[in-house]
Amino acid sequence: MASALRVLGIDPGLTRCGVGVVDVRRDRSASLVHVGVVRSGVDLPIEQRLAVIAAGIRDVISTHAPDVVAVERVFAQHNRSTVMGTAQASGIALMLAGEHGLPAATHTPSEVKAAITGYGSADKLQVQTMVARVLRLDALPQPADAADALALALCHAWRRGPSAGAGSEALTPAQRAWADAERVARR
Repeated sequence: MASALRVLGIDPGLTRCGVGVVDVRRDRSASLVHVGVVRSGVDLPIEQRLAVIAAGIRDVISTHAPDVVAVERVFAQHNRSTVMGTAQASGIALMLAGEHGLPAATHTPSEVKAAITGYGSADKLQVQTMVARVLRLDALPQPADAADALALALCHAWRRGPSAGAGSEALTPAQRAWADAERVARR
């Protein structure tokens, strides 16, 4: 790893597939490289929708050259068609990581929420707010799929091991971001 680990986070979906690239330094500080959503039309046949998703992810990989890919782990939902589309998009993302020789990992939504907010049942707004604080963004990342992709990337980088920075092990990145925001608000 050079000065930063570049992580591509992917929030898989058949209609909207969130993609986010962040650089995370050894002290766990992070900066935004890219964020977006790959969209496929609901009127397209499934094979074309998956091809659109694949082309969008390929473009992000070739443009931003991530070191690793983090994908949201598919979990059981009540809507079978939604979970099938999510699983198919997830498979495409993992296959593309393999094709490009990139290590890949999956993380559950609750793992991501806990890493980003300190609370595994956080809502979408809480995740978006913390992602914006950690990455020092002027506005919340939109739509939620894009924020989730950035959260996945941050979660993966932070879970890779302890920070190299002195004294930073006492606080998680989420706790540190809240503490920094509190200090700024008190000024």
